[in-house]
Amino acid sequence: MSAGQWIQQVTLGWLLYDLTGSSVLLGALNGLRALPFLVAGPIAGVAADRMDRRKLMLNTQYVLIATALCMGALVASGFLQAWHLFLFTLITGVAWAFNEPVRQSLVPSMVPKNELMNAVALNSAGFNLTKVIGPALGGVLIAAFGAAGNFFVQSAAYIGVLLMVYLMHVPPTPEEARQSSALANLKEGLAYVWSNPTVLALMTAAYVPRVFAVPYQALMPVFQKDVLRVGPEGLGLLMAAPGAGAVLAVLLLASLAHSIRRKGLLLLWSLIFLGAFMILFSRITSFPLALLVLVGVGGFQIMFMATTNTMLQMIVPDALRGRVMSLYMLDRGLMPVGSMLAGVAAHVVGAPATVAMMGGIVILLAILVSWRLPLIRGIET
Repeated sequence: MSAGQWIQQVTLGWLLYDLTGSSVLLGALNGLRALPFLVAGPIAGVAADRMDRRKLMLNTQYVLIATALCMGALVASGFLQAWHLFLFTLITGVAWAFNEPVRQSLVPSMVPKNELMNAVALNSAGFNLTKVIGPALGGVLIAAFGAAGNFFVQSAAYIGVLLMVYLMHVPPTPEEARQSSALANLKEGLAYVWSNPTVLALMTAAYVPRVFAVPYQALMPVFQKDVLRVGPEGLGLLMAAPGAGAVLAVLLLASLAHSIRRKGLLLLWSLIFLGAFMILFSRITSFPLALLVLVGVGGFQIMFMATTNTMLQMIVPDALRGRVMSLYMLDRGLMPVGSMLAGVAAHVVGAPATVAMMGGIVILLAILVSWRLPLIRGIET
């Protein structure tokens, strides 16, 4: 399913640039992809806690299948216009915003508690593998079958997921949420996060790196051309190195999940090392060494994200999990903001100084969380 997303992203970008030649519209299209998580995400969390979760997953799959088929037919017809791509992105973005909280809320119900970190880590490994493979596969498919063929391939992949959902045994939705209005449910979820210091700290720790750490990737073309002075093939390696590090890290995390008891300490140290490796990368002018450091950046980034996800899944009660996980995933909507800030800062002080500052902010966040909320350091499983 994740591979279909990456193939779709490559195909949409290729089509839009071919139609318009505008890099500004490319940025706007990527921003629109994240917007539904900010706007529809909290509503989707309420739906995940109130509605039949299996039916909700099935309905979002039907939407994804139908939109992919329609877009494939539209591209093949030759009547495609730029606004069609924006509408398609908006509709599928809303579908994903409703699908993700449901999927996340089901994990603790279907996986034993002592295997939860294993499950989250392996899911992250799959996602990062598709992040490396998906874009390359999308380009190959465009060359082989045309852009329209890519949408038909995506619809076939979504049909496969639909069949798997039909075969799943999904636990019933807790009755507590249905006893109040949807608005009351939303307020209850917000109040729970705000009143629980540990959950609030984990949320903050999740949001800040999305704004000040992950957007370093938007500056890779600057490092490729002006700092490391390598060609376009070098840019591909710079973009792939963090993904390789992420895969290695989650495989290590999955193999050591049972021996890691102090997951709170793992979260904080992963955050500190993420910031430190970002600062180190900002000072490097050797291309091979930069690749090695980026492997570390990607590894510690995904280790932090997987640990945060696991801790939230373990702390939050089942009746509130959909709402809390939808709020947790608001971080996806913050990435365009971070990329914009990174671009502006790089224009003013340069890309190396910007990445160094971003790494420093990440380290400062870890220190503040550890100081203000020492209970996180002591969380054991």
